[in-house]
Amino acid sequence: MKNALVSIVIPCYNQGSYLDETVQSVLASTYRPIEVVIVNDGSKDDSLKIAQQLQEKHPEITVLDQPNSGVAKARNAGVDAATGTYILPLDGDDLISPDYLEKGVEVLAQQPKVKVVYCQAVKFNSSIQKPWKLKPFSRNKLARDNMIFVAALFRKSDFIEIGGFSEDMTMGREDWEFWIKMLKDGGEVVQLPFIGFYYRLTQQSKRKKTGTNQKKRERIAYLNAHHLPFFERELNGPLRFQRTWSKPYNTLLKWLGKL
Repeated sequence: MKNALVSIVIPCYNQGSYLDETVQSVLASTYRPIEVVIVNDGSKDDSLKIAQQLQEKHPEITVLDQPNSGVAKARNAGVDAATGTYILPLDGDDLISPDYLEKGVEVLAQQPKVKVVYCQAVKFNSSIQKPWKLKPFSRNKLARDNMIFVAALFRKSDFIEIGGFSEDMTMGREDWEFWIKMLKDGGEVVQLPFIGFYYRLTQQSKRKKTGTNQKKRERIAYLNAHHLPFFERELNGPLRFQRTWSKPYNTLLKWLGKL
């Protein structure tokens, strides 16, 4: 049976110094066929030039160029242009192992109930490499925090069904909200038992910019506004600022008749 096409979608904003290494990690994959869709999101460095040079060398690569619009819109544009059955989003400075795609597609192809496949991961930079300790998946845990990084495999059909990444979620952790949309009403999740993803730590890492209390409040308000029935089912009420205490606090308020 012929392998299904996998589309690796790489949004890139000022990540020119890492982009070639990221793409090479994809091209080293043991799985074929693949296509690589690089979306230059209005970079001010040489990202577009490097992407176009890579496109000239490798027929699997397509380059899109758009004004700076944010990572959610860049990912959506890349997936919309992608023609693969399966999608892997990959940021322009991160890496994957050669066997990640092959092992991930094997699960999706053989297990229709599985919606998302990811793997173990490490965080790294030029001086350190450390395990990324991810909690086991459950919908209840997902209601309080995200344990699936964005570079996970899923079907394009599921992406279309949920409307892709929410482009108006500009306060960070849009991948968390994406997985809530994908998984809140069912679907199994598989974590592969090996390190297949390498998350690069940089001074420009988005998680640092969106880690303020104000951004957290905005994020929680957005999630409650869009997914309140999910939180009510899993947490007995809305997601709270102290996320771990959401369920006991909501339960107490209901017992006191205040929720």
